[in-house]
Amino acid sequence: MTSEASSTGRGTILIVNGPNLNLLGTREPGIYGHATLVNLQDLVAVAARGHGFDADFIQSNHEGALVDAIHAARDSAVGIVINAGAYTHTSIAIRDALAGVGLPAVEVHISNVHRREEFRHFSYLSAVVDAVIVGAGMHGYELAISYLAKALAR
Repeated sequence: MTSEASSTGRGTILIVNGPNLNLLGTREPGIYGHATLVNLQDLVAVAARGHGFDADFIQSNHEGALVDAIHAARDSAVGIVINAGAYTHTSIAIRDALAGVGLPAVEVHISNVHRREEFRHFSYLSAVVDAVIVGAGMHGYELAISYLAKALAR
């Protein structure tokens, strides 16, 4: 699929989920809730369709796979929503990939990282994305889709 067309008409938004997000629903439910990654994908697909977009998903525990997906998005997506998990705080490679593809992007974190351990307060990604949404739970992904829809309409 190209960024010019999709089954819904406005293009595709790539949803990137990094390490340990495959454990949603069982990993620290007091922080991340009980919904699973599949529940999240369903929620995001509905939100994207509501704004006229398709959603393409990747979840990987491997940094290089995430970088490759971001690179590929240059030819297949109109925007990116990314929850890089722990790579948010460590990956210059993901930061450079986001900067290099030139697509509008929103960084999302399910928990409020600023109320957690100090090492989670820093993000390599924040400086190269258009918006950052933290602490809104899975609703943050819906907010990110809405933000991108408005940004892409300009």
